[in-house]
Amino acid sequence: MQSAVIVFPGSNCDRDLKVALTKATGKTPHMVWHKDTALPAGVDFVGIPGGFSFGDYLRCGAIAARAPIMQSVINFANGGGIVMGICNGFQVLVETGLLPGALMRNAGLKYICKDVALKVETSQSLFTNGYNQGEKITIPIAHHDGNYLADDALLARLKGEDRIAFTYEDNPNGSVADIAGILSENRRVMGMMPHPERLNDPALGGRDGAKLFEGLMSSLADA
Repeated sequence: MQSAVIVFPGSNCDRDLKVALTKATGKTPHMVWHKDTALPAGVDFVGIPGGFSFGDYLRCGAIAARAPIMQSVINFANGGGIVMGICNGFQVLVETGLLPGALMRNAGLKYICKDVALKVETSQSLFTNGYNQGEKITIPIAHHDGNYLADDALLARLKGEDRIAFTYEDNPNGSVADIAGILSENRRVMGMMPHPERLNDPALGGRDGAKLFEGLMSSLADA
C-alpha cells in the first residue's frame, strides 16, 4: 500500500500526516513537492495536509489548487483514486472542484485551536469504516477559515446521498448543518477540517484519529 503527501510552501502538518500514514501502512509515504508535475507510480492514496499554503493569500487553498502537481491529483481522483484533504487540504480540494461548497472565515472571526467532539455520520466509506455510525470521537481543530457553506440544494444532496462524514457536536465555526467533513459523489475523496493525524497515538492524548487511517488502509489492502 503506497501513499503520497503533497507539500506546499506553508504546509505545516505534512510530517504529522507522514507519521500517521507510516504507522497505518508500515511504509513511508512519498513526499511530493507542489512543483512536481506527476504523482509517483503505483500510488494508491494521496493526502493533502493542513497548514497555510502560500500564506492563505487570495482565498485559503486557492493558489495551491493551481499548483503544477494538482492537475495530476485531479486526474488521479477523477480516475477513481483515493484522496483526503485535511484542514487546508480540505480548502484545496474545494478550490479544485473535487469537493463542493465553500470554506469561509469562522463565524466568530477568530482562529480556533482546540480539541472538539465529532459525531461520525456515516461508516459507509473507505475513510470512516473504522468507526460506527453515530460514534462520538474527539479530534483537534486548528483553523481560521473552517466555516463550511452549502446552499439548500447542495445540503439536501449531501444529506440524501449520505455524504456528510462528520459533524461537530458543538459547532465551533458556524458551518452549515454542523458539517466537519464531506465525501465526493463517488465516496473516494474526503475533506475534513479537524486533524485526525494529531490524535493517532496515546502519547498525544488518544487514538480517535488513528481509527481513520487504520480503517482506510485496511480497506485498501483488502481491495
